[in-house]
Amino acid sequence: MRRRGEEPLPEEIVRWRKEGRDDLFRRWQERLADASVSRRLVEAVRPVLRQWVEARHREPTYFLTQLLTGHGCFSRYLCEVVGIESGPECHHCASGDVDTAEHTLAVCTGWDAQRATLTGAIGRDLSLPAVIRAMVGSEQSWAAVASFAREVMAAKREALRERERANETLPPRRAPARGRRRARYAAALQPN
Repeated sequence: MRRRGEEPLPEEIVRWRKEGRDDLFRRWQERLADASVSRRLVEAVRPVLRQWVEARHREPTYFLTQLLTGHGCFSRYLCEVVGIESGPECHHCASGDVDTAEHTLAVCTGWDAQRATLTGAIGRDLSLPAVIRAMVGSEQSWAAVASFAREVMAAKREALRERERANETLPPRRAPARGRRRARYAAALQPN
């Protein structure tokens, strides 16, 4: 319109922006339906995608991202994906359970004190969809989950470093993938 010398009305600009944003969310929803990476996180965020993106209080920190994606100091991930752990069992409790993000968040007795603080803030349902809903619902809930992630993931990272220093049957580290997976994932999320 401006190239033709016309000035759009403010209401038109607002409508166009809303339509563009709605179209963007629709395309993201379609892409998330086909995503093959972090399926559990995608399924948890998808119902509240708009609230997740629009939450002004959100700040996905390094440790929070690890906890939500399951890509961090979890024995299963470190064993099966990274190749630096000899087995997927949890080092922080005597259960013999596989150490995953879900185990760390909801089950592992090694983190009972931190979990008690978390459940006091967001409730007892620690399934990923419930945690995500709580996070987008309030700044306090987001902060509680981020605090749990920071405290627990930092302790898990330090424990891994201690095991590495003690050379506790850890195989040698593989060379990092140099971000190829991250680049493919980011490219898949870009709207067409």
